[in-house]
Amino acid sequence: TPSEGKLVSPVNGVVTAVFPTAHAIGISSSGGAELLIHVGMNTVKLKGEHFTAHVQEGQTVKVGDLLLEFDTDAIASKGYDLTTPIIVTNSDDFADVISTDKPSIAIGEKLIQII
Repeated sequence: TPSEGKLVSPVNGVVTAVFPTAHAIGISSSGGAELLIHVGMNTVKLKGEHFTAHVQEGQTVKVGDLLLEFDTDAIASKGYDLTTPIIVTNSDDFADVISTDKPSIAIGEKLIQII
């Protein structure tokens, strides 16, 4: 769950998709992992309200680059859960995807390990 309304890139790579509603983004990492990051549960129903994209498809990003901003208070006040899954969509291409067991992650800290 985000502690503030900013989504930054967890990897170096290329933005492969920015959803028109700016609630989700796809990134192809330089290591070959394909990520889908979806801010909140069912937030597509907001039709882009409270979300601002700061990148576009095809843009190269580095760890920590700002991808999206969103208003956590406004989204939560409308009853949406802000849990933000980060999915490795091509996980079958790797031996394993290991999540951290840390309860919170700071920008730049390792979130998952892909081997």
